[in-house]
Amino acid sequence: MIIPTPSRSSPRPGSYALGPDTPLHVADPALAPVARVLREQLLPGTGCVLPPGRGGIELALDPAAGAEAEAYRLTVAPDGIRVAAGGPAGAFYGVQTLRQLLPPHTLRRTALDAGPWDVGCVEIEDRPRFAWRGVLLDVARHFFTKRDVLRVLDQMALHKLNVLHLHLTDDQGWRLEIDRYPRLTEIGSWRTESKPGWNETGDGRPHGGYYTRDDVREIVAYAAARHILVVPEVDLPGHMTAAIAAYPELGNTGAQVAVETGWGVKSTILNVSDATLDFVRHVFDEVIELFPSPIISVGGDECPKDEWKASPAAQARMAELGLRNEDELQSWFIRQVSDHLAARGRQLLGWDEILEGGLPPAATVVSWRDNHGAVRAAREGHRVITSPARQVYLDYRASDSPDEPVPVGTVLPLAEVHAFEPVPAELAGTPAAELVIGAQCGLWTEAIDNVRALDYQAFPRLSAFAETVWCEGERDRAGFADRLAHHLRRLEALGIEYRRPEGPRPWERRPGVRGRPVTLAEYLAEVEADTRNIR
Repeated sequence: MIIPTPSRSSPRPGSYALGPDTPLHVADPALAPVARVLREQLLPGTGCVLPPGRGGIELALDPAAGAEAEAYRLTVAPDGIRVAAGGPAGAFYGVQTLRQLLPPHTLRRTALDAGPWDVGCVEIEDRPRFAWRGVLLDVARHFFTKRDVLRVLDQMALHKLNVLHLHLTDDQGWRLEIDRYPRLTEIGSWRTESKPGWNETGDGRPHGGYYTRDDVREIVAYAAARHILVVPEVDLPGHMTAAIAAYPELGNTGAQVAVETGWGVKSTILNVSDATLDFVRHVFDEVIELFPSPIISVGGDECPKDEWKASPAAQARMAELGLRNEDELQSWFIRQVSDHLAARGRQLLGWDEILEGGLPPAATVVSWRDNHGAVRAAREGHRVITSPARQVYLDYRASDSPDEPVPVGTVLPLAEVHAFEPVPAELAGTPAAELVIGAQCGLWTEAIDNVRALDYQAFPRLSAFAETVWCEGERDRAGFADRLAHHLRRLEALGIEYRRPEGPRPWERRPGVRGRPVTLAEYLAEVEADTRNIR
């Protein structure tokens, strides 16, 4: 009943009784942080303090458990529980599996009973398929507090997801404190109102907020303790209206603009002057100081070139550099940022638009416009993260029912997320497939303005996505529905207000021509056929 399903699970006779007095033995000092988080996670719902000692739970490093740092072996026997792992990350994932072996109510913030709780004997060997198992959280369109972000990190940890791609800046708000440019948050972090849906009038309510430097340090440390990498994104040269509202000299016209209140792609972009490049470098210097991530996202997506086409300064820059068009100008701009990051030991991440006009050699590409960018980038030798909008953007509605909160994007049902294959078919079986380092789902927040809405859009589809990036080989599609039914009780215990799947199983429906529920396999075949037709 574990999500994501382990690589191998072998039940054994008997059980172990875990209770408030169960001891915890940490066999290697490197696992002390894992033990600390385990105590934090178990204590509220079980009352287990896990005092030091043998004969209960043991955490150990053991190369035999798997050569990879994220691999682990979890053994439950009548005389104790042992988590042996290739590295601290693997031990942490073994602990998350152990949490799922306990009754769902033990995940609550307050204990419902004093135990003990029988944990069925089992031997589990497990390791992830991909190194990058990500979630993008957009905190620019709607701001989510530090506490909200920490909550998302806890949800990711339970599902063994290990990258939080934090979209910090956009036309509608700048969310990161930058000491050198205080107006970015004084002005750029607030807008006069928001659009409660697409193409609607504003709500008349100011919206804003930002993370202080101390907030960021706490988020990064909290994530690191859960073996999650926080990858910051400062999106440029488009999606920069909030920054230009704070510093008009960064724009192409010099006119004072306001922080955007509507959604969609905006024409206001950065100019290409030396002064603006210095601004960008200074911002990224502070980003690097706050985020230890070896990879930094510069976005690079959805950048209309109209202002550059109309700008004498931009045209003069193109002539000076011998560039043929504005796509090459954007490529040049991105290369300046890439070189600056590389000189400081960081690598650049960008959306697939950065392929247009040429790409820095060490850049990693997030492919969101179907798989075309992923295929091209991998064939050109770049590392790739797949995130096709129509398959893994969880802000898209889960059904075409009029009861859905806001009809954003295409319909993306739970079963279709579970059917997602991170490696594009065009790359399967080729050397380029090895450059697909993983995938990430997206939670863009134009229509998600609070934590309850975030829960509704994310779950249980995020649980399905976790299987697509963790599980190797043939996916356990038939068993997913049964495991999900149990997993929903865990989500309830954690206070996650998920969207309840329709029917006894989320993919069972009764088409009139058949007069019976279709099986998961049949439904997935239909989805695959529909997807081919769309393409």
